[in-house]
Amino acid sequence: MSRSALSEMDDYPIHQVAEVVRHVGTSDRNFYDRYYFNCHGDMRGDSPEPWLIVGLGVYPNLGVVDGFAVVRHGDDHIVVRASKALGDNRNDLTVGPLTVKVLDGLQRLQVSLEPGHGDVSFDLVFDADGPAVLEPRHYQRQLERVTFDTMRFVQTGGWTGSLTVDGEDFDVQPDTWRGNRDRSWGVRPVGEAEPPGRRAAETDAASFFWIYSVMRFEDYVITVIVQELRTGERIMGDARRVWNDPARDPEWLGRVEHEVEFVSGGREPSGATLRFVKPSGETISVRCAPKVANFIGFGTGYGLEQDWRHGMWQGDEKVQALRNKVSELDPTMKMFCPVDHYANFTLVEGDAESHGDGLFEFAVIGPHDQYGFAEYVDVAP
Repeated sequence: MSRSALSEMDDYPIHQVAEVVRHVGTSDRNFYDRYYFNCHGDMRGDSPEPWLIVGLGVYPNLGVVDGFAVVRHGDDHIVVRASKALGDNRNDLTVGPLTVKVLDGLQRLQVSLEPGHGDVSFDLVFDADGPAVLEPRHYQRQLERVTFDTMRFVQTGGWTGSLTVDGEDFDVQPDTWRGNRDRSWGVRPVGEAEPPGRRAAETDAASFFWIYSVMRFEDYVITVIVQELRTGERIMGDARRVWNDPARDPEWLGRVEHEVEFVSGGREPSGATLRFVKPSGETISVRCAPKVANFIGFGTGYGLEQDWRHGMWQGDEKVQALRNKVSELDPTMKMFCPVDHYANFTLVEGDAESHGDGLFEFAVIGPHDQYGFAEYVDVAP
């Protein structure tokens, strides 16, 4: 082992495998370690404030670290993305103009994007208003190969700092600028596309139905995860109420059932009802009303563009800025990636009704029997 393989973190008793910290416990090319953040201000009315999403990922077995910022503001879809060769210092979370800093673990983090690299810049601090909660392990094996084996935790909070979009400055204060962030790591498809082989011919293996929602109410957060195959068979499904008071344990809400309505001519949700059903028959329902969609698949690396995917080698360092009109995005390509919606939520629990807002991330890629999609490009009537 060369001396250069060591870092100062190796001086702490934190190792999980018989390797130095910079080497992960699997040689799978698809291992990743990622930050995700979203941030929004007042989204009411006809002129909602920006809907900002930021990500930064480390891909140890591909030797790459990359990140992106994407803003939906009116009809504008604005992206700054950056990639560089991964070094030996895992504390260095800077990629070109984009930086993530952990100021206080599981409580305060800073994300910044220097000006001069496109039409967006920011310097923002996330301050959690509740505990970070570990979600169920995400595991899927397709045709003998493990394609997903990940862990993730989620947390809501407020934002403080500054955001500039198209030369307009926004004073970001935590009483009105909110959002959630997550950390995930493990194995999922990343990097250059691999040959699809037999999976391309077996639609049950390739179909992907996904709901990931983080609903913020006054005293608690509800998190929902659903992944299904074409038939409705569950890969994972979970719904929990996470109290702002860290002394209270998260509450399992029951089996998740869903009814999604679609915008005619596509697969974008116009609304959804989620029901959480306990074995006793006790049911809680949530009405989801998507308000602003951020099409995170376009330009950020989630797989739509073959020349820029998360973990793909772009050289020692590369920074790009992109800009599109949301109204001009390819409607067919919109169906091949999850979309992050800012949404309003109405929770009905017995005779009580509560109102909240937050994230409704949704995708139905490929065939899905419940909603009548028999082929990849089928759309809602």
